[in-house]
Amino acid sequence: MGERRYEEKSHAVYYQKYRVSPQEVVEEVLAFLVKRIKTAKPFNLALDVGCGSGQGTVLLAPHFTHVVGTDISPAMLEFALASDHPPNVSYRQCPGEQMPFEDGAADLVTAMTAAHWFDRPRFLLEADRLLRPGGCLALLSYTMDFELEYGNHSSQLNAICQEVRSHLTTWSHLFYAALLPYRSTHLGSSSLMLYKQMYDSIPYEDKEWHECFQVRKKMPLSSYMHMVETFTSYQALLKKDPLEAKKLSQDITDKLVSAMGVSSPGTDVIVVVKYFYLLACKPSMK
Repeated sequence: MGERRYEEKSHAVYYQKYRVSPQEVVEEVLAFLVKRIKTAKPFNLALDVGCGSGQGTVLLAPHFTHVVGTDISPAMLEFALASDHPPNVSYRQCPGEQMPFEDGAADLVTAMTAAHWFDRPRFLLEADRLLRPGGCLALLSYTMDFELEYGNHSSQLNAICQEVRSHLTTWSHLFYAALLPYRSTHLGSSSLMLYKQMYDSIPYEDKEWHECFQVRKKMPLSSYMHMVETFTSYQALLKKDPLEAKKLSQDITDKLVSAMGVSSPGTDVIVVVKYFYLLACKPSMK
């Protein structure tokens, strides 16, 4: 079994409210699927593994007869079930490495910012079992080096959040760098490399690797901060030292607001999310 995360309701609340929706990448997944499954839409079954509170699960609903989101966290599933979702979407609690569905049942098996927590070799075997011949596997996530855009202040904002120093400014507290010591050892030094390793291990000939698919999301600066606070590294710091975690978050917020020249963290910024994803099609039966 993989790592258990997102077990606390307080974390699940923030996750549901502030994590970004992967709409643009889901469109890429569907385009890949349409080219390979020639039957008339809607497709039959999509499985969203590690679905969390269901932000990505519901995006699949218009394209499939049935969509099932699975997760091991009761707290996440509680919020998924309580949220508005189409009638063809349901949720099941189960590990990603052992799911209660028949062999060859799924047209699509996907995991959106979740596969890095799984026992990856076991999950890939389970995905292969579940996919119908010609069905597709889609695994996606994003890097943690978000970029902020706000007029001509963008480089200054990113110097605060990234370990970037320029002649314009030198900051004593760097947000992402401060969270690195609290990163789960299960993830290693790079989630991207974990996905690349999964891609390399998939035996299907028809597969694609996409490393930097940038999506720009407009949101209040405060929502960006809350999104970063959903990361497991921040949650680990919050659990170890709540005062230090809150001080770090407020310190960075104050620096960003000052750099923007505004008075409120409710001011909108553009957050550049850098997705990476793999797509693979199970061979059709001869």
